Amino acid sequence: MPLTTTGELVTRAAAARSAVASFNVITLEHVEAVIAGAESVHAPVVLQVSENAVKFRGGQLLPLARAAVAAAERAAVPVALHLDHVQSDALLYQAAEAGFSSVMYDAARLPYAQNLATTRAAVDWAHAQGLWIEAELGQIGGKNGRPPLDAHAPGARTDPDEARAFVADSGVDALAVAIGSAHAMTTRTATLDHALLKRLSAALDVPLVLHGSSGVPDDELTAAVAGGIAKVNIGTALNIALTGAIRDFLAERPEAVDPRGYLTVAREAMTRAVARALRTLGAF
Repeated sequence: MPLTTTGELVTRAAAARSAVASFNVITLEHVEAVIAGAESVHAPVVLQVSENAVKFRGGQLLPLARAAVAAAERAAVPVALHLDHVQSDALLYQAAEAGFSSVMYDAARLPYAQNLATTRAAVDWAHAQGLWIEAELGQIGGKNGRPPLDAHAPGARTDPDEARAFVADSGVDALAVAIGSAHAMTTRTATLDHALLKRLSAALDVPLVLHGSSGVPDDELTAAVAGGIAKVNIGTALNIALTGAIRDFLAERPEAVDPRGYLTVAREAMTRAVARALRTLGAF
């Protein structure tokens, strides 16, 4: 079916007090697994490509983006494309032409005033191109090998009053909030601050996004969606499934050299991980 837009999926989820899942993809096998998993449970889904994934692909956005568009257009469920954690304006400016309907512009590492100014400029450009744009306030941590912030560290949590002002002044369409999750977690041990989430949901009139969801247990995710999270980002969980399947395959077949064998079981493992996540979120 034709590509849908991230904004449409997230707006619909927010109105229904549910969440759309947005999966980070690095390879074509990731793309195929996300779509197959979504089709198996009849759920809409977002494919997201991060700036780090683009760097991995030699700085070239279009090869993976074109593959994702082609796969999405053949999907039996609604699929949108999202460009994730963009810090480079040069990459931001490629989004619309490459088939993305949305961008997460990441200036959260900067002091508040600089975050606001650079995000406002990104929003003005993105909206002129018809793109939906997400930003981040508070530091979720765990990105690029950095450890998660201590819960009491400055900037480790999103302040509701600051968030209200940031959304009003920047014009963003959604806000990723720091409530206790962290990027790149390989264990599901994160505990979310649901009281803070309740305050953020009451303070803001834009959809809220949860990053670092691979480290969040099922019951915590369910509670987060009930508390107002409308977009849930998942990446590491797919990589755990992929890597584990390949390790097991090669351990049992040390003579194997054809990548199609281990990539097949890796894709199947990621497909199951996607379907499981979508069932947990009730993203139907």
